[in-house]
Formats: sequence, structure tokens, C-alpha cells
Amino acid sequence: MAKLRIEKAGRGGKTVTVVDGLPRNEVFLRELLQELKRACGCGGAVRETAIELQGDLRDRVRDHLTGKGHAVKG
Repeated sequence: MAKLRIEKAGRGGKTVTVVDGLPRNEVFLRELLQELKRACGCGGAVRETAIELQGDLRDRVRDHLTGKGHAVKG
């Protein structure tokens, strides 16, 4: 189950959407990151086992992940 959360701490006041709880496969995470960056029109990165996207994009990310068949919480 994918978990969405917003973080601001330690980021200079900027908002980051974090997607966690996905399969811990590096190739899968990088491909999903590229899809999400294109769908949301933002920057992002893979950090350890989570995807970080710049900005508050919970609604767009939730819609994209549920469309791909992932269960989403948050």
C-alpha cells in the first residue's frame, strides 16, 4: 500500500510530497518517478525506498497511483 505524506521540515520551508510503502525495487521506483514527474509537471527524486516530489501533489499522485491499480493511503 502506497502512503502519501507532506514534509516541510529541513527543506527551507518548501513542501515535498513523499510516496512511501511501494515495492523496494530500484528500477520500479525510477520508472514510477518518471511517470509521476511527467503527470504532475514537477521535479522529484528517489530517496532510499521513497519517491519525493516537489510541491503538494497528493491529489494528482493519488489519482495516478489508483489508476495504475495501487492502494493509496493518505
